Parts: sequence; C-alpha cells; structure tokens
Amino acid sequence: MNKFSILIAITQCLAFGAIAIASSWLSSCSPSTNLNKNETEAVAAETGMLTLVANGEDFVRQGFVSKDGWQINFNHLYVTLADVKAYVTEAPFDPETKQEIKPQEEVVLLEGNKTVDLAEGEAEAEPIVVNQTEAPVGTYNASSWKLVPAQDAPASGQTIYMDGIAEKDGQTINFLIGVNYPVEYVCGEFVGEERKGIVQPDATGELETTFHFDHLFGDQSASATDVLNQEALGFQPLAELATAGKLEVDQSQLQERLSPDNYQKWQNAIAGLAHVGEGHCAIKSQ
Repeated sequence: MNKFSILIAITQCLAFGAIAIASSWLSSCSPSTNLNKNETEAVAAETGMLTLVANGEDFVRQGFVSKDGWQINFNHLYVTLADVKAYVTEAPFDPETKQEIKPQEEVVLLEGNKTVDLAEGEAEAEPIVVNQTEAPVGTYNASSWKLVPAQDAPASGQTIYMDGIAEKDGQTINFLIGVNYPVEYVCGEFVGEERKGIVQPDATGELETTFHFDHLFGDQSASATDVLNQEALGFQPLAELATAGKLEVDQSQLQERLSPDNYQKWQNAIAGLAHVGEGHCAIKSQ
C-alpha cells in the first residue's frame, strides 16, 4: 500500500468516527427523547385518587321529625347507584340550564351498579364509600349518575327502599316503602362547608352524591311556609295507608292509594332527592 492509499484510509476512519460520535451525541441529547421522557414522568406524577361517596345526611343517620310531626328513624335506606362519572369543565356547569356537560376531563367512578345503605353506621358516621379510582389532577366540578333497580334482596327491583319506624302521639308505624323510579341525574359542583372534587398529585379527593329526604317528608324545624315544607308530602298521607301499625307499599300501590295531588308531590319529591351537598342536580333530558 502506498502512502497515498494509507492517507485515504486514515481520512475515512476519522470521518466515520466523527459521524458515530456525533450520532451518539445527538441521540443522547435529542429534544424529542427528553420531551417524551419528561411528559411520561409528568403524567405519572399528575394523578391522584377520587373517592365516590353516598350521603343521606343527618336525616337518615340520626332521624328527624317530618313537617306533620312524625318522628322518623331508618333501620335501612337502600339506594342503587349506577354509571357514575365525574367531569372537569372549564366553566362552572349549571344543571338547571339543561345544557350538555362539555368535559375537559372525564373519569368513570362506578361501572355497573352498586346498592348502598345510607343508614349504615352510627349517628355520626361518615358518608358511605361506594368506590375509588385513579384520576388525573383537576377540580371535578360536574357529575352524572343513575338510580337503577337493585338486583339483590331486600331492595330487589327497587331504586330506593326505605325500612323504618315512624312515631307520633303514641302511635307507631313500621314501614317498608319501595320506589322503582329509574332516573339519570346531571349535577354541578359540590356546595358545602368545604370544597370537594379536587384531585391533587398523589392525594385523594372526594365526590359526593347526596340525598335530601327532607324534600320527601318535610322538616318540622323549618317554617310551615318554607318552600321545602310546601312541596314535601310529609308522612301523614302515608300513615293513613297503614294497617295495624304496618305499612308495606311499592310505587304502584302508592299511585293507587294516594290522592292524585299527593302522588304528584311524592313523584316530584323523589325526583328531587338528588344533590351534591347543597348543590343542585337535574334529571337528564332524554
């Protein structure tokens, strides 16, 4: 090999080495590679947990006096929730506008259905935990959920099943009241003493489904002219259906035995049970 050939070979080797080094350097410093890695780490960090709870409030856990003077205590109060979803929306969602929810983020909190007893636990018990799931960080300020018929006894076939005792002036009525009213609600942001629905990185937020049974029976501690008591059925119309201190009825029997006006009040109250704390829900338009 002459000197000229040797020089060419050395030049080629140096060039190849430079290309290999440059390629390696570009690969290790590629903005695309670092960006993907950083994005993955950020996504992994920006999640927390979201817990779904159901709350019958003090009316269910501690008992209360209806607008017409009946002391009501629940042994069990079953509701069957289904297809619960939580949403992050850019603007606050008002369910009373009847507009569709336009989510930036959507999390399924409960697939299928689950029956819970709102009266479970002591008088000061926390709301019932229904389910928990991982969720992206955000403020979940809207939700949707259904009430569906339970699949198992004792609430089988009923969306709401009330087992309790009502007392007034020495009279006691043991009642079992079944409601079969499948419905889907859309709800805005939780309203209460503290904000809920907030998910922070590696922390747990809470989304609440709240049931206001004072809307059905009224509340003696409120004025008789209060809108709540004006619209509530009370317990007296139900007490008049009892026999020998027992009342066991379902929705079809209530429709037959209540006056048309009282049955309409019953239906309106059942439809309006759902809240998020004191925040409003509306029945989803079909």
